[in-house]
Amino acid sequence: MLRAKGGVWHKKHREQGIVPHSSIDTEAHWSKSGYHGWWYGWKLHFACAVTSFWLPLAAELTVANTYDAKMAPALIRELPLEVRYVLGDHHYNDEEGEVLACCRLSDRFLITSQAGAYPHQGDGVPVRRIFHQLRSKAIEPFNGLFKNVFECNGQVPVKGLHRVQLIVLGAVLVYQLVLLYQFQRGLPLGKRVKALLRAA
Repeated sequence: MLRAKGGVWHKKHREQGIVPHSSIDTEAHWSKSGYHGWWYGWKLHFACAVTSFWLPLAAELTVANTYDAKMAPALIRELPLEVRYVLGDHHYNDEEGEVLACCRLSDRFLITSQAGAYPHQGDGVPVRRIFHQLRSKAIEPFNGLFKNVFECNGQVPVKGLHRVQLIVLGAVLVYQLVLLYQFQRGLPLGKRVKALLRAA
């Protein structure tokens, strides 16, 4: 979740084609999450490796109301061949869906949480539980770290989809370059990233 620069464009004004203030980024959109509630802006989609440090492998930025499962196949296609397991939310696991088809085509296993009341039953439950504990230690903490390092907990600094993509996806690339720099110099990977960037 990334908030758009300026004011918000309320639904009633959008439907009427009225832009009540010039600060509003009319290219952004509304979305809602169980954790963040409603927000107006953008959505950063990540594929992040579950390792001893947080490693973004693929990323895309869209308007906020873009469905996650719509973007997932493009991210999966960018993953290195070594990635064997893809962890995701239960709405990715649709037998007719493109996410599962994309994983099967690339000989990967899609592991998702299951819909329905807890506790779930079945042979795969203990395995899924282990994988989702790993996932919970990867994507959300990395989102928090990324927003902290690049100071994007507030609004993004620019307006317009292409400008926001340039800034945010550029920040992802910078983060990857920092990890490469740390690796090449034998430094602890993913540690003191913000301090290193400020000193650069």
